Amino acid sequence: MATHNPSLFSRLPSGSVPRTDPEVVPKASRRQFSAAEKLRILQEADACTQPGQIGALLRREGLYSSHLATWRRLRARGQLQALTPRQRGPKVVADPLAEELASLRRENARLQTHLTRAETIIDVQKKLSLLLGLPVTPELPS
Repeated sequence: MATHNPSLFSRLPSGSVPRTDPEVVPKASRRQFSAAEKLRILQEADACTQPGQIGALLRREGLYSSHLATWRRLRARGQLQALTPRQRGPKVVADPLAEELASLRRENARLQTHLTRAETIIDVQKKLSLLLGLPVTPELPS
């Protein structure tokens, strides 16, 4: 629990309440580092020779040691593109064949539903014709 500084309240006029900052802080966003920033930090870390220098670098940059380990591993693999920040969430793959296949499957399902309804209507019409004694036309060969 935060304690109040008594000297702060002693400077306020009697009966007044200290003001708070009315500005609404926007939602914090995840920090992202460009490939150039990551390489710069890695070069600084590689240049550290004295004990404690890497720790000071991490504190100054606001990083964890796991960041350095991951970036070094990616640099060793030669995956420079992997050092750039990526969009989080499911990846969207724009494959034209997959899109066409999905479209055709949706159309096929729609047509199957339409066909089932039409067959049901024809069956009802045949049964109604038989009940009313109307002549039934022979089915067309399929």
